[in-house]
Amino acid sequence: MNTSSAATVDSLSVNHWHHSFDVVVVGYGGAGACAAIAAHDSGAQVAIFDVASAAGGSTALSSAELYLGGGTRIQKACGYDDTPQAMYDYLIASNGPQADSEKIRAYCDGSVEHFDWLEKLGVPFKESEYKQRAMMALSDDCLLYTGNEKTQPFAALSPPAPRGHNLKIKGDNGGPLFIKVLSAALAERNIAEFFNSRALRLVVDSTTEQTKVVGVVFRIDMQEIFVEARSGVVLCSGGFVMNQKMVAEYAPQLLRCTVPIGNPGDTGSGIAMGVEAGGVAINMHEGFVSLPFYPPASLTYGIFINQQCQRFINEDAYHGRVGAALLEQRSERIYLLLNVEDYGDYETRSYLGAPVAATGDTVAELAEELGLNSFLLERCVESYNHFASAGEDPQFEKNSEWLKCLNGPLVALDCTPGRGAHMPYFTLGGLKTSVTGEVLDRAEQPIAGLYAAGRTACGVPRRGDGYCSGISVADASFSGRVAGQAAANSKKLR
Repeated sequence: MNTSSAATVDSLSVNHWHHSFDVVVVGYGGAGACAAIAAHDSGAQVAIFDVASAAGGSTALSSAELYLGGGTRIQKACGYDDTPQAMYDYLIASNGPQADSEKIRAYCDGSVEHFDWLEKLGVPFKESEYKQRAMMALSDDCLLYTGNEKTQPFAALSPPAPRGHNLKIKGDNGGPLFIKVLSAALAERNIAEFFNSRALRLVVDSTTEQTKVVGVVFRIDMQEIFVEARSGVVLCSGGFVMNQKMVAEYAPQLLRCTVPIGNPGDTGSGIAMGVEAGGVAINMHEGFVSLPFYPPASLTYGIFINQQCQRFINEDAYHGRVGAALLEQRSERIYLLLNVEDYGDYETRSYLGAPVAATGDTVAELAEELGLNSFLLERCVESYNHFASAGEDPQFEKNSEWLKCLNGPLVALDCTPGRGAHMPYFTLGGLKTSVTGEVLDRAEQPIAGLYAAGRTACGVPRRGDGYCSGISVADASFSGRVAGQAAANSKKLR
């Protein structure tokens, strides 16, 4: 990683500290705000800095669903008996070999407490469930399924429960409300806030045997400002989705998608600074990608096929899992085939935007218009229909609720990356950290005085095909809170 611009500064070369605090938080999104609040409430003098002119980060751009479970107040009110163990089993399975069992355990065991902490801050939730298949609740209802809990293979591994907690606000407006509540909490605590402040480099103490981070250099009003961090620096400056060079180097498959999800500050600067201080960036190849083919939910009755006329996913899966599977296909074309009657109000309700590639009264007509092998496509549809009529899908175990024969007339939507379909994405790699947020070096030892949270760190979500909506904001706020507490408490140990 080329991080020369983020090279550290030796504390011996600092002639004057312009400001001095116990804990310095870099980045004012969900992670940074929670880090600042937690550090303050643990007794530290705190300041938070952001390159933008206002609070929010990528959290403010999100719907701010929070993936929390284990028996939250809302889950219980809606009749769900979720447990930390069921949540843990699901997240371990969905994150595959990249799963960090220690972080996932802490996250699941602390999920209810974190929900309660957010409610005490003033984050509003309604005791209700949104039962439709949707990417987000556009009503002010709270609880909904935002992952693959009800689909195979996960439903067989852990008792399904909805864990997406939508804020009590209508429309896709949860992010701004979440940040508004957190910002009010910072204001109530008189936490120092600095905007239009670009973090340039970390300041390290070279007089100790091991690296120790003691401050940050910011550019404010065209001047380099040195800010001392007596207890610790918490890096919460987002991922690297807006740095096309980094994405091309570490996760080039994401560039086949269409819209990077993030704010202009998601350039990987925090990750780069952490690496220069001796930290390690991990999981940099992974990212979330969405194929938002529902709503309308009726499109779930269709089947995804590649150019070889093969299905490759159970279509009742979460849109992120479908998107990840789509990127893995070695195929020049990807189509969603469905009955015209299930196409329904797609043009007015869907986020997908995939163009109609062909229509046909029969499979053969559809194949001809698509330029596919008619024999192979007919065999694919015949096989699917044969089992669907009996409520079965032995190939991918699609839930019987969504099994429906494709009898025509038929329509095919072109879901090939780069051919019109809306495919948003963001990165999942970051600094390797301990459960309590310390940035770790190559020997997996903590770098004194340096912490990271949110997408600057590699947290709970590790894989695009196992991602759940709301887990970034929940993990960011959770990891920020934990890192802020740890940074503040490190002062008490000195």
